[in-house]
Amino acid sequence: MGVRSAIHRVASVLTSPATPEDYLQVINPLASSRQLRGVVTGVRREGARSATIAFRPGRGWNPHLAGQWARIGVEIDGVRQWRSYSLSTAEGDDPEITVTAIGRVSSYLVDHTKVGDLLFLAPPQGEFILPTGPRPLLMITAGSGITPVMSMLRTLVPKRPDADVVLIHSSREPESALFASELTDLAGKYPGLHVITRFTGRQGRIDFSSAAALDELCPDWRSRKAYVCGPTDLLDDTEKVWANAGLPQGVQVERFAPALLVPSDTDGGTITFAKSDKEATADGSTPILQVGEDAGVIMPSGCRMGICRTCLTPLVSGQVRDLRTGEIHSDEGELIQTCITAAMGPVHLEI
Repeated sequence: MGVRSAIHRVASVLTSPATPEDYLQVINPLASSRQLRGVVTGVRREGARSATIAFRPGRGWNPHLAGQWARIGVEIDGVRQWRSYSLSTAEGDDPEITVTAIGRVSSYLVDHTKVGDLLFLAPPQGEFILPTGPRPLLMITAGSGITPVMSMLRTLVPKRPDADVVLIHSSREPESALFASELTDLAGKYPGLHVITRFTGRQGRIDFSSAAALDELCPDWRSRKAYVCGPTDLLDDTEKVWANAGLPQGVQVERFAPALLVPSDTDGGTITFAKSDKEATADGSTPILQVGEDAGVIMPSGCRMGICRTCLTPLVSGQVRDLRTGEIHSDEGELIQTCITAAMGPVHLEI
C-alpha cells in the first residue's frame, strides 16, 4: 500500500460516514475526483448573441488536442443539462468555448455565465484534429463551425512558419463573424495563412455542390488535406465533391448533428413519458429527445449526435428507429439513444 493510499484510508476513518473527497469538494470544488469541474475565468462578448467563455479545469481534465470538443454541463432550474462544444484555444492553453445563444443550454451560457461560476465537464474527445505530419491544408467553415478550426490555427500557425493553410469561412454578416479581427491579424502576420471570407447575407452562399467554386478559390484543393465544419448542407456537399473526385479520404468533416436517413411516410406515433405524465405526437424524422423537450419533459442529453450516449433511456414498449442507420429497436428494457431515434407507432418511456 502506498503512502497516498494509507493517508486516504486514515482520513476516511476521520471523515466517516462522508469521504475525504466530500470535504475537499467543499473547500476546493476543482479538487473533486468524482465530478470533473471547471471555474470560469473570463467571459467575452462576441457580437450580440455569442460569447467566449474561458475556464480553468480541475482535477481529471485531459489537455485537449486542437480541434477536439468537450461536454459542458450547467444546472438550469435545478436540472443539470449538457451540450457539446468545440474547444477553441490552442493546445496547451486553458480551454475556451465560443457559444451562440441557440437552444436552452447555449442561451443560458451566453446570458448568465460570469467569472467564478462552476461548469461541469467531461474530458475532451474527437478525431477532428491536425495531421501528424506537415502538409498543405484547406479549412472550409461556416458560422460557429470556425471554432474547432480556430484551435487548429492558433496551435499550428505560430509554431510552423512553413505552414500552408487556406481558410474559406462564411458568415452571414460582418457583425456576426466570429474571430474576424484575429483571423485578419494572423493572415497579416503569417504569409502561409490565406483567409477567404464570404458574407452570405450580402454575397450569397458559396456553391459547394460541385468543384467549380473550389477550383476558383483554391485551385490545388485536391492536393490538400481538407477539414470542414458548419451546417449539414455544407458537410454533405463537400463530402460528395471529394467523393466524386475519387478522394473521399482527403476530407474530414465535423458534424454537430448526426447524418440522418430520409424518413419513411409511415413512421411516427404517440410517445408516452410515464414519470413526467406527458404524451406527445411525433413524426418519423424528429428525434425522441427533441419531442420530449418540446413537450416539457426533462430529458438526459449530451452531444445530441449519438456519440456520448448520455441520453440512453430504457424502452418500456413500442418500436423506435435509428435515424442514422434505419435499425429498429423494440426489445423491452433495451437502452435507446433518444437523440438519434424516432418513434415507429406508440412508444412508452419510463421518464
